[in-house]
Amino acid sequence: MKIGIIGAGNIGGALTRGLTKLGHEVRVANSRGPETLADLAAETGATAVRARDAAQDAEIVIITIPQKNIPDLPRDILDTAAPGAVFVDTGNYYPKQRDGLIPDIESGTAESRWVANHLGVEITKAFNGIAALHLQDNGSPKGTPNRIALPIAGDDPAAKQKLADLIDALGFDPVDAGTLDESWRLQPGTPGYGKDYPADQLKAALADASPERPEDFKA
Repeated sequence: MKIGIIGAGNIGGALTRGLTKLGHEVRVANSRGPETLADLAAETGATAVRARDAAQDAEIVIITIPQKNIPDLPRDILDTAAPGAVFVDTGNYYPKQRDGLIPDIESGTAESRWVANHLGVEITKAFNGIAALHLQDNGSPKGTPNRIALPIAGDDPAAKQKLADLIDALGFDPVDAGTLDESWRLQPGTPGYGKDYPADQLKAALADASPERPEDFKA
């Protein structure tokens, strides 16, 4: 598949490495220009591009940038994606640590719903609750005992299935975490966030999550 990645930080880099190993054609971009991604491109075979070109003809576009930078993305940045493309948000809202106050999220809008509202596209949330090095190095074959599970939240069953297949290929068990408006179950401070749980434990943690943001993750 053709996959675009907007953001080349820890998660973006891990996904670039993992997806190119699977044979996907990856275009990756950051805010500083493709010349700053020469090493990652040489290592992986990915194509470093400008952010506005990352989505071109892509079947999946992964947006993996700080929450506070979402409003800075051009409104048409995803317009060149392939028809029916799946748009994935990996972001997390860290008001005290990085992002500052985002009123809509503070008042209860799920983080990725806020992203969808800004970008004007259907968003599926995934890859936000695992450490980048674990995403890069800790995948395992299907059927491995205690294989790490990754949750997916979204409204489009076909998009979720496409992403579930990709997660499985990367070495993780996909777990359906509900709709995009239920993606608060995946957000920072919830019981399953960052825990590397197998599927049964992750499902239990998602069920135990509360929509009330913990104090550490309020502005």
